[in-house]
Amino acid sequence: MEDLLLFTFLTFLLVASISVCFIKKLLHAVIVFSVYSLVMSIVWQQLGSPDLAITEAAAGIGVSVIMYAVVTKLMKEDAE
Repeated sequence: MEDLLLFTFLTFLLVASISVCFIKKLLHAVIVFSVYSLVMSIVWQQLGSPDLAITEAAAGIGVSVIMYAVVTKLMKEDAE
C-alpha cells in the first residue's frame, strides 16, 4: 500500500512539474508549484527523512510562494 501511495505521489510530481512549464497564468503556476512543494514534503516524510520534509515545507511552500506572489503582483502593476 505504501508503494502504491508513493508511486501516486511521484506521478503527480512529474505531471505537476511539467504542467508548471506550460501554464500561461502566473497565479495558476504559483498554486501548482505550492501543491508540488506540499506533495514533495509528504514524499520526503514517507521516505523517512523528516528533516528534509520540514525544510521543503518551509522553503518550498513558504518562501517561494511569497516570492512568486510578490512578482505576480509587480507584473500586474507593470501591465497597467
